[in-house]
Amino acid sequence: MFDSLSDRLNRSFQTIRGRGRLTEDNIKATLREVRMALLEADVALPVVKQFVDDIRERAVGSEVMTSLTPGQALIKIVRDELTALLGESNESLDLRAKPPAVVLMAGLQGSGKTTSTGKLARYLKQREKKNVLVVSTDVYRPAAIDQLERVASDVGADFHPSASTDKPQAIAKSALEAARRGFYDVLIVDTAGRLGIDEAMMAEISGLNETLKPAETLFVVDAMTGQDAANTAKAFGDALPLTGVVLTKVDGDARGGAALSVRQITGRPIKFLGTGEKLEALEPFHPDRVASRILGMGDVLSLVEEAEQKVDQDKAEKLAKKLKKGKGFDLNDLADQLRQMQEMGGLGALMEKMPGGGQMPKGMAGAADETQVKRMLAIVDSMTPQERAFPDVIKSSRKRRIAGGSGTQVQDVNRLLKQHVQMRKMMKKLKGGGMKKMMRAMQGMGGQGGQGGLPPGMGGGGGSLPPGMGR
Repeated sequence: MFDSLSDRLNRSFQTIRGRGRLTEDNIKATLREVRMALLEADVALPVVKQFVDDIRERAVGSEVMTSLTPGQALIKIVRDELTALLGESNESLDLRAKPPAVVLMAGLQGSGKTTSTGKLARYLKQREKKNVLVVSTDVYRPAAIDQLERVASDVGADFHPSASTDKPQAIAKSALEAARRGFYDVLIVDTAGRLGIDEAMMAEISGLNETLKPAETLFVVDAMTGQDAANTAKAFGDALPLTGVVLTKVDGDARGGAALSVRQITGRPIKFLGTGEKLEALEPFHPDRVASRILGMGDVLSLVEEAEQKVDQDKAEKLAKKLKKGKGFDLNDLADQLRQMQEMGGLGALMEKMPGGGQMPKGMAGAADETQVKRMLAIVDSMTPQERAFPDVIKSSRKRRIAGGSGTQVQDVNRLLKQHVQMRKMMKKLKGGGMKKMMRAMQGMGGQGGQGGLPPGMGGGGGSLPPGMGR
């Protein structure tokens, strides 16, 4: 996420990191680089100008000049101003209205409204324990209603039927009545998009807004449209009482222009990020955490939260008890840890949120893909129960059989066994608890300046890699 912006900003800080003294010229040169990085990221010019001016005002003063570590002090100022630009703190949905609280989804065609409707329904059901009903008022796009019905089924949300021959306002009234009768907590309304902003679309969605009187009106926008995303959001904001923004496809947005512009231009907070195609890939937007990730400081808090939600608690407890009793970390346990990593978005996603992870060599990040993890699981699955429980029995002939059964090479089997030994040592140090405890152990590594190291097995300087990252 925002890789090119992150790379460019971190390059601009290289010359000032570790300096014992900064001059106005040093700061001026660094801010020129920051300005260019933001403009290349397609951040709106007025936003860039204000941002750089705010940093300069704080930097050319005692806060940096008298600091014992002026380079780090300047980077902290940039992080603080970046956080302020993005919105200071997370703003959650306000669903305190008399049930059902209505959430109206607005945006252009292709921005990801229908998928985001499903993701939001899943989020509210799982995280907020809400009873959710969804409905589509998109009577123009072929199969739009069918698409939402499928998505709702996938996330376990109830779907209110509608037809392309119905009027959008009639659908909205019918869904609202059904939500009241069914005692639903939340009604999420997916609306029609257009290829561009036009009067008919704005009149229709304004009418829906009048009918439904939503607690939240969210503008769904594709992050990859860059500065246009902020301008489109402003046009919608002028026509609708928007309460927030859902920024989609941020996993494919290397620049970050939309995220850095939309809050400032619209005056509305970004509430959620769509971070992938999967229906669980929706994250609450935390400005301080995103700022840290952009500056290469990691986002360990989000990792800890993910571990809390996605790690199988029973398995974690069993593993902890097993290791405390002196029983080894076997290949069954390794497979469980790999599957839990997959649940958390894969090793690549974990790396991105680790302090320093964004600055790891690209080839190393590439090695942490889903294909590699699947290959490792295939190797473990090709073993006998005895081999998984007692890896030391795996000698040459067994390695050849396992490689043949998993469609891999003997070297791949050797690599997995070596990585298992490394993981076993790590688990022994953590005294059990597996993935959840590993994430907690990392929480203190970031520090205020992002100077902490990576967890055991993640060292870039000749250290070993975690399971699935060996080449």
